[in-house]
Amino acid sequence: MSNPNHFPSVDDFSSLSDAFMHWLKSNPGVRVNPKIKIADLRFQGSGRGVVACDEIAEDEELFAIPHNLILSVQNSSLKSHLDLAESDLDPWLSLILVMVYEYLQSGASRWASYFSVLPTSFDTLMFWTEGELRELQGSAVVNKIGRKDADESILNGLLPLISKNPHLFRLPSAVSSYESPEGRQALLALAHRMGSLIMAYAFDVEKGEDDEEEGQDGYVTDDEQQMLPKGMVPLADILNADGERNNARLFQEDGYFVMKAIKSVHTGEELFNDYGEIPRADLLRRYGYVTDNYAQYDVVEIPLQTICRVAGLGSIEPGPDQPQLEFLDDLGVLDDGYSIPRIPRSTPLVESLPDELLIVLQTLSLSTDQLNHFRSRNKAPKPTLSAEQASFLAEVVRQRCRDYSTDIGEDERFLAALTASGSETADQPSQRRRKMAIQVRKGEKEILTQLLTSIEEYVAQGTKRTAEDAPNGVEKRRKV
Repeated sequence: MSNPNHFPSVDDFSSLSDAFMHWLKSNPGVRVNPKIKIADLRFQGSGRGVVACDEIAEDEELFAIPHNLILSVQNSSLKSHLDLAESDLDPWLSLILVMVYEYLQSGASRWASYFSVLPTSFDTLMFWTEGELRELQGSAVVNKIGRKDADESILNGLLPLISKNPHLFRLPSAVSSYESPEGRQALLALAHRMGSLIMAYAFDVEKGEDDEEEGQDGYVTDDEQQMLPKGMVPLADILNADGERNNARLFQEDGYFVMKAIKSVHTGEELFNDYGEIPRADLLRRYGYVTDNYAQYDVVEIPLQTICRVAGLGSIEPGPDQPQLEFLDDLGVLDDGYSIPRIPRSTPLVESLPDELLIVLQTLSLSTDQLNHFRSRNKAPKPTLSAEQASFLAEVVRQRCRDYSTDIGEDERFLAALTASGSETADQPSQRRRKMAIQVRKGEKEILTQLLTSIEEYVAQGTKRTAEDAPNGVEKRRKV
């Protein structure tokens, strides 16, 4: 997606777009449908985008980029100077290294025109200040940023290679060595910039049958992104994304990355890719923006620590002193937290909860004899929910709500004030980030509020059923 902020003047903006398209089309094998063009969409806060300048049919090709034009480890000339296969760098660090190298080549790089239309500043969480991140208090997304781990990966993995090859990596002005404090900070800034570009814009590159297995991720990303190597696909990343208006999709076929329309597109309409079903918290973390079209994918995490605290357990570490947690760990269902999605109000409570969470609640309610019975069979309890366990979960949810420093009503007032003042615009980055943080935390609290209501109704219905089943109207005691 094109970054909506930090762009040059109108004339420079357009000339850079024109130069990029001229470079792209000059490469052998590139196909660009004359029915599309790059548009300046800053007036609507979208930066660059791709629009239709004629009617486009469903399944019509929009453009095709040959694999040899992808900015990747395989295509960079750096591999002729360094044996990256012997460097022990994982796919992410390898691509960051390549992008640092190509960027420092300036006009000599094959992808110089491409770099000129990529953003240089970001609203992704990696670049937020401590004060700005405090607006996300309570959200589990803060623990996914991983700035410290990323710094260590860059300094331990890239700095030695770059320092040993100063002829390949031009030093910034006023920096005598990458090993100096100034050099280390310059490298961190540039590597984080390239890593953020990869996070936001890179696509998976499918490996051929003869390709060797790649290592694991060393930068800040998601587990599901670690398996395939990445590549930067010129033009594909200029499409903005929209979960509802998605009308284009990227395919890999016959040595090409091919973008096709997945539905008919009318003249003047924007072409949208799609990031998939990701919550707005991750949309903000990875891409630096928030849109209500992804609110339907919001989730909130119920931490294991909160569950254990309500259960009266002294620790969240499995072991002989915590046999219930040890059993859950052996079953493979013990996790740091459990994600609850935003679901329709009509969905039954048990269906809205992950099976792993239900098994945790069941296990924590077992007596010693019951626990030993299940452990002897190495079998998990069924993922069901009694009224007592639901009451326990309700208290967990209430405590989870206290992790946030505001309630939904306050968030709504803050958002209204920001919108009325217009202070969340591009020239007020801190306020813009504050608005996005409020949208994220408000969405999570909406899920918690709905969940708590569903639990209370579930408990009330269970109590009513128990009373009706009891002889002479006397309520039976339910076993947990």
